[in-house]
Amino acid sequence: MKGTIIISKPIHSAPTPADEQSSSAPKHAVHPRVFIFGISGRVGRLLATRLRGQGVPVSGLVRTPQQAVSLEGAEVSPLLGDLGAATTDDLRAMLRDCDVVVYAAGSNAGPQRVTDDIDLAALGRVAKAVERTPGARLILLSVLPEAWRERALSDDEEHYFAAKKRAEVSLTRQDIDWVILRPSLLTDDAGTGEVSLGPAEEHGEIPREDVAAVLEALVLEPSISRQILELNEGQTPVAEAVRGFAGEL
Repeated sequence: MKGTIIISKPIHSAPTPADEQSSSAPKHAVHPRVFIFGISGRVGRLLATRLRGQGVPVSGLVRTPQQAVSLEGAEVSPLLGDLGAATTDDLRAMLRDCDVVVYAAGSNAGPQRVTDDIDLAALGRVAKAVERTPGARLILLSVLPEAWRERALSDDEEHYFAAKKRAEVSLTRQDIDWVILRPSLLTDDAGTGEVSLGPAEEHGEIPREDVAAVLEALVLEPSISRQILELNEGQTPVAEAVRGFAGEL
């Protein structure tokens, strides 16, 4: 599939009642239309499931038909394509009806070429596509700069953290509505529904379920804009933690 991008018909093409409501509602109404890059990953899938549970229309990009099939139970509308090969125009076509874009894709400290393609270059093209999509927001799932500093990091891991930093710097200089979320070390423990969220947080651990819950709250709170937020385990309910950074529209 390298070198091509396929904008396929959504598998779940029949609108749900929530989808019909959102089609006539103004942008950033109760049900924003959400597109997730990295929807087949663990956090992306958890986020999609949470949003669909609230009636939010969700779509996202997958690499293989098998990944698309695996998402059928989540009632999302996947598109089939190659993020690394997608041009800005391809991405703009994907996002033309979206209000919120969540970028949860990444190499997870894989080979440097993949990190450069997905964590840096592809994110830059997505940001440009968002810039050309009036009213759209971009929420980036990033990483705490302190992550893994207790370890002896490989060259690929060091490159990954450097690329994530460059990607954040580039995004903050774009003239778009962005939010960057930096979670602590992700675990598969059960979520607690309580976190510590702020402009600077200690580095520890946090369940992916709680990260998805915070992303969901950020998606549904359009007044949070152009902020970098760090996330760790804590004792504040997610809704309260996110509400603390909301402004007036």
